[in-house]
Amino acid sequence: MLDAWSELHGGIDPRASFWVERWVLLSNACARPLVRLGVTPNAITVCGAAVTAIAFAVTFAGPEWFAVAAVLILVAAVLDGVDGAIAAQTGSATQWGRVLDTMADRWSDIFLAGIVVMAGAPPWLGVVIAVLTLFLEGTRATAQAAGMAGPGRVTVWERPSRVILALVATVAATVVWQVGLSDGDADALAALIAGVGAILAMIGLLQLFVAVFRQTRGRPPDSDSSLA
Repeated sequence: MLDAWSELHGGIDPRASFWVERWVLLSNACARPLVRLGVTPNAITVCGAAVTAIAFAVTFAGPEWFAVAAVLILVAAVLDGVDGAIAAQTGSATQWGRVLDTMADRWSDIFLAGIVVMAGAPPWLGVVIAVLTLFLEGTRATAQAAGMAGPGRVTVWERPSRVILALVATVAATVVWQVGLSDGDADALAALIAGVGAILAMIGLLQLFVAVFRQTRGRPPDSDSSLA
């Protein structure tokens, strides 16, 4: 199953990281009963994106609901790994599934940034995080279309980092509400958390840019490429 996961994720070896390996094993364990029920990976992909949207919507109900949002973020993160595990176990991976998974991930990325804002971060920081994230993934996709093998570079700003940032923001907002910090202190803490996310996003984009430059410079364009 680890080899199947690697094939679906651009050749990344999960054994290279203790945490990634454990995450893949957990995802596979969660996927087994769903496989027996005949659940498709695409259905799980859609459910994961929907749960992230629900987590965002829940934050509008007030600070007492941020704990619920944190739980939903965790559920969505698990589903994000389970869809690939189902595809690997059943051999049902398709090109459409890849496209759908990418669309769901970008959908979720935007909502995760929105959750950070709802937790008290300045809206402009949420926009910065969302734009840098989409720019990073857009650069990766374009480079892969230009011939780059795999993800190019596993940066500090991959999906787990984005999930963790939103999770930290919601947990912090819950704690702030429980202890009764002033609005100024709460907003400062949320801004700090979002600022760390923006910095990580910028570092991740630079890491990927360097990897893309090294792997694609000097490479002649394909004959059917529309790039000038």
